[in-house]
Amino acid sequence: MKPPVFDTVIHAPGRLQICAILSAAEAEFAMVRDAIQVSDSVLSKHVKTLEEAGYVAVRKAAQGGRQRTWLSLTSAGRTAFASHVAELNRLAAMTTLVSS
Repeated sequence: MKPPVFDTVIHAPGRLQICAILSAAEAEFAMVRDAIQVSDSVLSKHVKTLEEAGYVAVRKAAQGGRQRTWLSLTSAGRTAFASHVAELNRLAAMTTLVSS
């Protein structure tokens, strides 16, 4: 088993929030935008970075006569997010050891 890894692509606050949301299920672009309270352009930039890293898949589909964009974590994205969260937990646990 590989040790947990701090992932600088995921660590940016917006991208960390996006990965957390997508770790539960595929989500529509607007829902993610509203959940993390950013503009379309800011979310698009974060999604592009995650997509280029191979962490997020983007799917477009017509729904009710409108084009919708759906986001989901890829297998690599799920693995990277889980590893990043494990590393954050490991680092957080160190703070309790130091303050004790």
